[in-house]
Amino acid sequence: MNRNVLVFTEMKGSVLRQVSLEALSLGQKIAGDGSLVAAVFGSQASRYAEVLGQHGADQVMVFADPQFDRYQADIYYHAYRKVIQATNPDVILAGHTVNMKDVAPRIASRFGYGLISDCTNVELNGHDLSFIRPIYAGKAFEKKRFTTENMFVTIRPNNFKAEPSPKVQEVVFCEADNVDVQTVIRDIVLKSTGAIDLAEAKIVISGGRGVKSKEGFGPLNELASVLGGATGASRGACDEGYCDYGMQIGQTGKVITPDLYIACGISGAIQHVAGMSNSKVIIAINKDPEAPIFQIADYGIVGDLFEIVPLLTEEFRRRLAN
Repeated sequence: MNRNVLVFTEMKGSVLRQVSLEALSLGQKIAGDGSLVAAVFGSQASRYAEVLGQHGADQVMVFADPQFDRYQADIYYHAYRKVIQATNPDVILAGHTVNMKDVAPRIASRFGYGLISDCTNVELNGHDLSFIRPIYAGKAFEKKRFTTENMFVTIRPNNFKAEPSPKVQEVVFCEADNVDVQTVIRDIVLKSTGAIDLAEAKIVISGGRGVKSKEGFGPLNELASVLGGATGASRGACDEGYCDYGMQIGQTGKVITPDLYIACGISGAIQHVAGMSNSKVIIAINKDPEAPIFQIADYGIVGDLFEIVPLLTEEFRRRLAN
C-alpha cells in the first residue's frame, strides 16, 4: 500500500483541535509506505509543527499568518488549494467540523475528489478502503467506497485514537497570498459552552427539563469539572431557557461520541438520542423508571438527580484524590 495523504489540521483559537491528531493517526494507516503531510494555519501554527511530527507527519506545512486565526471561507479555500497543488495527495483527511463542512465540498468539486463525510470507522483490506458513517440520525450505518482515485474524507471527533508515532519531519513555512474575498466578516459572537469543546470532550454531563432551572445545571457543572468533562443539554432544557442553545446535543444540535455520557433528567426523545447514541458508555439518571433513555443506557439510576449527582461528585472527587 502506497498512498500520499494530506491532513488539513484545524485550530480552535490558539489550540490545535484533538481531531486533527486523530486524523493524522488514521492518515498513517492509509498512507502505508507513502507520504503523510500535515498543513496547519494561524498565527500560533508554528507551535504545533513538532506535535504534528510526533503524531506521524513526514512534512508539516505551516501558514503562520494571523489572517487564519478567524475562519473565512475564501481565505482558507485559497490556502487549501495552494497546499493541494503543491502536494498532489491521493487522500485528504480532516475533522468533521463546522468549518470543514463549509469548505470541503468546494474543494472536492474543484479538484475532482470524491467526498465521504462524518466517518466513524475505516476498514483497510489490503489496498481497498471502506468508510463507515452513520445515517438516519444514527439509527443505522452505511459502508461506502470511492469510485474515484482521489479521496476526501472527514472524520467525526472521538472515533479514532490519536497515537503518537514520532518521525523526523520536514517543516516548510509557507507564505499566504493576498485573496480578493467575496465576503467580509465584521464580527463574531462566541457563545461558550465551557472550557472543553463538546464535540471533542471525552466525558459529557447533560441535563434536560428535569434540571428545572438555570441553577439546576450547577450540580452538573460541578460533576463535569471534577471529571474534566463538558456540560451539555437536551433541546427541552434549551427551549425552557435553562441554558444556551450552544449546549444543545441532538439531531438539530451537536452530534457527539464521548467515552462517557451521563444524562441527567433527560427523558430520551428521539431527537436527543440522535446526538449521543454512539457514546461508548451511557449512564441515565431519571426519576421515571419508564423513561425511554433507559432503553439505550448501559447503566441506569432511578432517582432524583439533585440527590444522586452530588453523591457521584463527592465519590469521584474522593477516588480521584486517592
